[in-house]
Amino acid sequence: MTTTAQALPTSAASLLIHVFENLSLHQAVFAAAELGVADLLAERPRSVKELAVALKVHEPSLYRVLRLLSSQGIFAESSPRTFSNTDVSDALRTGVLGSLRSMARFRGCDFFYRPFGEILYSLQTGHPARSKVLGMDGWEYLRRNPDVAAIFDDAMTDFASLAASAIAAAYDFSQWDSVMDVGGGNGVLLAAILRAHPNLTGVLADRPHVLEHARERGFLGGELQTRSVMKDCDFFSEVPPGCRAYLMKSVIHDWNDEDAHLILGNCRKVTPSNGALLLIEWDLPEANLPSRGKFADVTMMVLTGGKERTIEEYRTLLGRVGYSLNKVTSTEAELNIIEALPV
Repeated sequence: MTTTAQALPTSAASLLIHVFENLSLHQAVFAAAELGVADLLAERPRSVKELAVALKVHEPSLYRVLRLLSSQGIFAESSPRTFSNTDVSDALRTGVLGSLRSMARFRGCDFFYRPFGEILYSLQTGHPARSKVLGMDGWEYLRRNPDVAAIFDDAMTDFASLAASAIAAAYDFSQWDSVMDVGGGNGVLLAAILRAHPNLTGVLADRPHVLEHARERGFLGGELQTRSVMKDCDFFSEVPPGCRAYLMKSVIHDWNDEDAHLILGNCRKVTPSNGALLLIEWDLPEANLPSRGKFADVTMMVLTGGKERTIEEYRTLLGRVGYSLNKVTSTEAELNIIEALPV
């Protein structure tokens, strides 16, 4: 018996083709960000020849990449073979408010991008493909490759900067008097929270080399320096005591349930009876609706072995270590603030 393949509906085929083509677009954005094209166009439009000379790249190939990006509104071809920035490519400039250049560089580097070529490994084993590709745990790779670690650090700072104000405005952090941002990186989020709540004091807790970068960045400088301190912290070993509220943003999703249980247990040991644990994680609705959390979930599967969780899954995880999930506050950044109280 012979079967005849039926053509997909046009809408279905168009959707899938659009998904396929986004790979080229993703990597074209990475290349432009890595080269710093938007920085060269900050003052005026430039011809592709000028850009190629300045960047020391192949002119015809550069034109083809910029032609694609311009067709999608990421740059503009203001006259034949001459390009200028748009509102979108301005976000690929270095050091401007809302810049995502570091994030674009990070997402195209081997540390992020190559593991997705081995996604079947994660599906077959339940282990992160990144470890297979790199031959080691991702955190160990960053320790051995400071240049990649710097890109990762900058990318996480960019991402935190986008969400910090929305998080600080969505929840009354001042009710706790003092808050410790555990694994808080460069201190971007803690700085935003302290600025929004002038009576609050804060502690930035992270590994020593991370805190050194935080001091260099200076997000907790100026007036905030009088209301904040930094403390060394390895949350797998112990969390420093001394605050009423303990905050972790995008930390628990990096880890499987066993590791998450250990981290949360260390937080519970130091949370006072009148204190709280505040987890900031992606919104992952119970119903299977479109959600950025679902993209993040597969990313965690491939890269770290962690996962995004529903509120009920967090309720169970928190209950195992002596917390009761009290309430959930949504934010404009599509992240939830999960408030858990000690029991």
